[in-house]
Amino acid sequence: MISGDALQIEWKKYKATQDLAIRERLLTRYLPLVKQIAGRMLMALPKSVTINELVSSGIMGLISAVDNFDPNMGFKFETYAANRIKGSIYDGLRELDWVPRSVRQKARRMEKAMEALYKELGRAPNEKEVAEKMGISIDDYHKMLDEVSVTSLLSLDESFINNRGDSASLSDFLEDREGKDIHGAMEMDELKTVTVQALKELAEQEKLVMALYYYEEMTLKEIGMVMDISESRVSQIHTKAIMHLKYRIAEALSS
Repeated sequence: MISGDALQIEWKKYKATQDLAIRERLLTRYLPLVKQIAGRMLMALPKSVTINELVSSGIMGLISAVDNFDPNMGFKFETYAANRIKGSIYDGLRELDWVPRSVRQKARRMEKAMEALYKELGRAPNEKEVAEKMGISIDDYHKMLDEVSVTSLLSLDESFINNRGDSASLSDFLEDREGKDIHGAMEMDELKTVTVQALKELAEQEKLVMALYYYEEMTLKEIGMVMDISESRVSQIHTKAIMHLKYRIAEALSS
């Protein structure tokens, strides 16, 4: 394991010389970060998706991060690389097209119902109201949430564009990162404000799930144990919360 000081020297040498041997050492050092991120993401994905697929995609993000990282910017490489790695994994999932069209259609149907209720009620609708709007039972609504939950991961990486042409993703505003972030100069004040307000509008159960998942980095199963509910129910709550945040941000940026 390279010490902190030695690592800084390695980075400076690599940036100055582009030495491939140093590049290889840096990639090897940070490979566990790819496996860690891929493993955590896998827990929320269907069993048809394998860890090797996620790691393969994530490695491409790691390579890009090593090649583009500037150690003089004043923030940790892990912070910078995590965004690149997750972005590459999301891109890989999109290319696999592992979400069936029927699931995407159900997700869009649910989003439309929620959008209509936001306009009618002037607030976030509860589950019973969404189910009634869709003309289905609450049990069927929960089953549909289970089906569309896999789409919420991709929603987190979906880019939002403001009037100035700046872009950021929902995931940029949910994680509690230390130090400066590569997106720091790109983050939009309006997105921060809207996201904070949207989080405040969530039901208490939804707030807890979001806090435990994104800040405490607990798995859905662990959250279920803490809250004394099933892992499936945690997934449902998470999906509804993500839909709420997506709508509020899209609404703000389209106005």
